[in-house]
Amino acid sequence: MSTWQQDIDRLRGEINDHDYRYYTLGEPSISDQQYDKLFKQLKALEAEHPEAITPDSPTQRVGEKPIEGFEHVTHAVPMLSIDNTYNEDELREFDRRVAKGLDGDAYQYVVDPKIDGVSGTLRYEDGVLVLGATRGDGKVGDDITANIKTVRAIPLKLRGKDWPAVLEVRGEVYWPRPAFEKHNEQRVKDGQEPFANPRNATTGTLKSLDSKAIAERGLHFIAHGSGQIEGATFETAAELFEAINGWGIAVSEHLEVCDDIDAVLRLVEAWDERRHTLDYETDGLVIKVNRFDQRDELGTTSRYPRWAIAYKYAAEQGETKLIDVDFQVGKLGTITPRAVMEPVQLSGTTVRHASLHNFDQVERLGVGIGDTVVVEKAGEIIPQVVSVVEAKRPKKWKPLQPPKKCPVCDGEIVKDDGGVYIRCINPECPAQLKERLKYFCGRDQMDIEGLGDVMVEKMVDVGLLKSFADVYALPSKRAEVIDLEIEQQRKSGDQVKTSIVKFGEKRTDKLIAGVEKSKDRTLARVLAALNIRHVGGSSAELIAQHFGSMEKIAAATEEDLQAVDGVGPEMAASVKKFFDSEAGEHTWRALDKAGVNMVEPDTGPPAGMTADELPLAGKTLVVTGTLEHFDRKEIETLIKKLGGKATGSVSKKTDYLVAGEKAGSKLDKAKKLDVTVLSEAEFIELAGVDPNGE
Repeated sequence: MSTWQQDIDRLRGEINDHDYRYYTLGEPSISDQQYDKLFKQLKALEAEHPEAITPDSPTQRVGEKPIEGFEHVTHAVPMLSIDNTYNEDELREFDRRVAKGLDGDAYQYVVDPKIDGVSGTLRYEDGVLVLGATRGDGKVGDDITANIKTVRAIPLKLRGKDWPAVLEVRGEVYWPRPAFEKHNEQRVKDGQEPFANPRNATTGTLKSLDSKAIAERGLHFIAHGSGQIEGATFETAAELFEAINGWGIAVSEHLEVCDDIDAVLRLVEAWDERRHTLDYETDGLVIKVNRFDQRDELGTTSRYPRWAIAYKYAAEQGETKLIDVDFQVGKLGTITPRAVMEPVQLSGTTVRHASLHNFDQVERLGVGIGDTVVVEKAGEIIPQVVSVVEAKRPKKWKPLQPPKKCPVCDGEIVKDDGGVYIRCINPECPAQLKERLKYFCGRDQMDIEGLGDVMVEKMVDVGLLKSFADVYALPSKRAEVIDLEIEQQRKSGDQVKTSIVKFGEKRTDKLIAGVEKSKDRTLARVLAALNIRHVGGSSAELIAQHFGSMEKIAAATEEDLQAVDGVGPEMAASVKKFFDSEAGEHTWRALDKAGVNMVEPDTGPPAGMTADELPLAGKTLVVTGTLEHFDRKEIETLIKKLGGKATGSVSKKTDYLVAGEKAGSKLDKAKKLDVTVLSEAEFIELAGVDPNGE
């Protein structure tokens, strides 16, 4: 393989990894500036070698996969990313491209602060909020309507009148600093760990399946753009924002219209200090062409609009001394170096630890114990070491070396073929076990209430958990769980007091109920929970639907697996390796023996029926309210099996609304649009199914 092809493959791997951390996990590991540097390097290499461009290259798409756990929705208008710039020259170059693209026509810019929140879209039909969705990968997001409705800054119905028939408003959901700090104070009083920062906490909040818990957190929303609009036209963004604000949706009070790039640059200079006075995090300004017809004329690339750019201020940096390095072991055995430093103030917080990413990065930095290092916050969130001040290097100095054995279990370690990570390959490594169990019990996998990170660590330490199957033995060890001693923190004045208490009967019974409930998770979630390398939630769902049972997946060849749409050679080899291994076979069979579901529901048509003969063929249904015989996923799966389409919002194209108890605004809208409303019993009769499965 040629050197340039190796460089392209390496850059694609790094960018994909950072995209996953940022967009899926919400845990950015490098600064935006460093990410952009990697992306530009890849673009330059692909420009030199266009024959190497593939459809799956990061340069050929918008972003990463949407967060799993909610119904996916396709955006009517894609939510593209915005390109970044970091200095005056790059900003003026953007302006020259705009001027050239508009062939000398006069133009203006609208400029507002770039909010460090969670991007989302609100869809209003006839003035009523019918959908709230995350950005996801820009094309497909997650339906978080129930959670969005708890944000008081977002009107459920638009104010005034003369709204468009369809109005999609894009913006940022964020947690204002005062509300965030107040909530953290209460968490400390309740003996809980405080949240690290508002943005990640907002992401976690919007992913919560319990909408009731969200309402009290005081999230906010500010509009900064639009998607689909039907029934109204606007010449400029400033005009649209004025209308949106009049309809009751907040827009930035700091939005300004600039006549030229010099006016924009004056704002850039002024906002370098002003941004610290806002009640939300911001690391820059967003600059967009004001007129919509000119935006259409300029168009977009596959990734960015040509009519917009973000100016980002340099991340705050500080110097400190590296006093030690921790080696942390992840759930796949990845060993990650973490710097331990003398305390340094960055962006208003005291930083003692920072990421060194991997040992290739350590070698590039040339860092060693005792070095004076420059630290910055990636995206003003994750501290990282970015350089070494060699002039301050101590006389007795040695470069940092990677460990020769696992720092936790003393087991053998290997480096990924063609990769940058080193891994512990001992399957019984305690550190890996803890991380794998945390993942297994997590919300997007088995979703076991009561088995959070702290309890998993405690149970591994005392020997109650040594495998996934041990989770399902906990009900038989109720007395031991009750007597577990855990730390409880309570704030008293300015001090946080720690006491040791027993886990107790109430929490134990709740945990056991969560364990029993998790046995009925879908095969896709069980497969994802096994933590097979390269297999995430979406790919697990594709594999589970294709094979239908864990037994068939285990028996599949690599060729069989590659027949699944979306499964490539690397993933197929990884799945095959897991199920062929003694540990892999023991793991899934032990779960099967424990009563965990190993079969995916049949989504095909009943025997003897063609697709056209299905009772719901060609029909669009929306489900709302609480049902007696089905949960939401079950009835939507049944609708698809019977030929229908299950959607999340009521429109003129909806054939039936299935309304359970406590049906809300969807029922009101269905009546308004003359959509046929079915009770659960009427749906059962129409579908011709036995809800008891008899």
